[in-house]
Amino acid sequence: MSLLGGIRPPIAALSALLLALAALTAFQLGHVGRETVPPAVLTSQQYFAEDGAIALRASLDESITDIGRTASLFSSGEPVSPDSVLDKLGSVYQKWRGTAVIEIKSGRLEAQRGENLPLTALDLTALDGESGLDPRMVRLENGETRLLTLALLSWPDRPQQLLVASSSLKVPGVSLGRSRAIAVLDSSGQVLGSDGVGGSGQEKKQLAKFAKTAAEKAGRHPLQAKEPGSGGFAGVSGSLLGDSKDGHRSVAGYAKLTGSQPGVGTGATALGLTVVSFVGVAEERSAAVDSFFWIAASAALLVLGALAVALLVTTVQRPLLRLFLESRRIGRGDLNRPVTVPKYGEAARIGAALDRLRRQLLGEPAAQTEAPRGGRRARIGTRALLGVCGVLLLVWSAPLLLTLNRAGASVAVPRTIVDDQRERTDTLADRVRRALNEGHADLTSVASVISDKSTPADLTRLLERTRNQHGRYESLYVLNADGTVLARAGGKPHHPAGQGPSKQPVTLVDSGNRPVITEYAEATGLAGAAVVGELRIDFLNALLKRPGLGEVRVVDAEHRVIGGNNGYLAFAPLPDAKLDALVSAATDKSAATDKSGANGKSGADEKADKGPRARSALLRDGGVAIAAAAPMTGGGVAQPLDWTVVTWQPAKGLEIPAYTAQNRTVLAGLLGLTGAVACLGWIHIIVVRPLRDLARRAEALADGDRRTVVYPTHHDEVGAVTRSLEVIRLQLLEQRKRDAAGGSTGRTPGRATPAGRN
Repeated sequence: MSLLGGIRPPIAALSALLLALAALTAFQLGHVGRETVPPAVLTSQQYFAEDGAIALRASLDESITDIGRTASLFSSGEPVSPDSVLDKLGSVYQKWRGTAVIEIKSGRLEAQRGENLPLTALDLTALDGESGLDPRMVRLENGETRLLTLALLSWPDRPQQLLVASSSLKVPGVSLGRSRAIAVLDSSGQVLGSDGVGGSGQEKKQLAKFAKTAAEKAGRHPLQAKEPGSGGFAGVSGSLLGDSKDGHRSVAGYAKLTGSQPGVGTGATALGLTVVSFVGVAEERSAAVDSFFWIAASAALLVLGALAVALLVTTVQRPLLRLFLESRRIGRGDLNRPVTVPKYGEAARIGAALDRLRRQLLGEPAAQTEAPRGGRRARIGTRALLGVCGVLLLVWSAPLLLTLNRAGASVAVPRTIVDDQRERTDTLADRVRRALNEGHADLTSVASVISDKSTPADLTRLLERTRNQHGRYESLYVLNADGTVLARAGGKPHHPAGQGPSKQPVTLVDSGNRPVITEYAEATGLAGAAVVGELRIDFLNALLKRPGLGEVRVVDAEHRVIGGNNGYLAFAPLPDAKLDALVSAATDKSAATDKSGANGKSGADEKADKGPRARSALLRDGGVAIAAAAPMTGGGVAQPLDWTVVTWQPAKGLEIPAYTAQNRTVLAGLLGLTGAVACLGWIHIIVVRPLRDLARRAEALADGDRRTVVYPTHHDEVGAVTRSLEVIRLQLLEQRKRDAAGGSTGRTPGRATPAGRN
């Protein structure tokens, strides 16, 4: 018989699956909520570190690009003094701690602004090498680290000069909240810059431990450090558990600087920096569901599974095996003993037909061997028996799938996760604000080199070069005071025809249900003119794509949607009135407390908290959701826009004990239902359907149909009974031939000669 056919393999497989599921339910699925720190908190810290790494990488790359492009703009125009270069650079960008111009040949310092730079660390003779102008890190005498960014200033008939700018290695624009710290590490684990680290030796010791471990883990290859198929951050990132003290534990996330595209490096990523953030959380070891539930569920599965398997064995397997033996006996010619007829379903019908065939082989006419009337049990088919087994298993699976261990609207969400949602939203709002300010600074830098001597061809080349260097612009053009476009690069301008440049540095217009963000930078060298840049809305939306924040929207002062991280309708309202209320609370200039209790301030702290600031809330209507809103504060040309970043995500997607228990309960029910359907469906296809067909053929043969050949479908028990019926059919045909010949063989009537063996 076939190893995979017959009645035994599916019943054995069902028994094994039920035993395995019972063991899994009792010993594995019940381990929920026993961690001192929920996995969702660890994941949130990883996301926080990734946000810091993205912000730092974008800031460093922007600085490197700005220095190079500024030097290129000055070099393409008339020669200017070093002091003029630094003055214009400082008036456009206010992000460097110090700038300087050095004459390369003599090494003389021509001009300097801001803090003193460690110029002795520069080898001016190696600038023409392959990596001579690459950014480099230097350590000051006070122990702080600076990043030096270099660019060349070249004019004909003048000595070549080196433009140097220094910046601190701190993560810009990251909201740390009350108890979080963040640090930047080099490839060896040395702390280059930090924020939020207190003066206590315990915090510094914990940071040193995290730095050492994070540096080791960050050195791995991204494909080896991440699970296959995981998306989001393209580089190496993860989370760490720190020391426990007085019921609190430090939890950290780390992320290595990486490019926006996998495998594509930048000037910042070549530095090998890693961002580490850590926060203290309260330890709470409490199982979400009592272990007794899982043990009881496992015991119930064993009882119901044993009943289902026993029912299959006693009502399907044993009768079928008995039929196999009886059919083989009759096929061999052993006709003296009556057939033992099973009590249920098709097996009973086949057994009754076999007994009629036995009597016909003994010489009784087919008309006299009437089929016995089946009792109530005989009318119960094998499909009904399978249905009873399925109901037994469904009694266990259905409650797990539908009702048991449901989290409900009162589920407790860790305070740290709610705070992280608020701080990450605040960081994202600052990132959008900085991007708009940087865009306007780039336009101002371009406008500073335009004069009345610039020809349209010169302006077009300048705009094309700027658009190629910065992918944020959909259209760049120079707009005259009378509204005429002097030069253009990119798409068609959306500025109203015949109108001069706007007095607002950043404006937003609705261009056919499509937001158009336009920035204006006055060109002082061309009276009344301005350099205008229209930002791609995809550039804004790309800034909002961060895992772990759920739905992200940018809304204007009227709470209309401007951008989002996935599908949205421009200028549509927010989908929930509670989100509207949260935005209103975040932008309220007189509010003093967080209605959600997210900040926990009181007393004297409330005065400092007045005004617009990030807020978070737990929304419990229609399912628990975590929401946060952060206005774009911090100054710059983007400040007057009054935009707010709103994020929300359902709590059921977080790996916290209540939802983990619910998901595992559903998983157990789903596994039980799948195993039952698979094994019972296997029995139905391999055994029940052929058995029903065999019952019909056996009854037809017993009723006198000798012409229809009975052939097996599968090589199993049903197939063996089928082959025996075919042997019996051939014996009956041989018997008919003898009877037609007048009994010339001389055999005694009522005895049949075996025609062969099965």
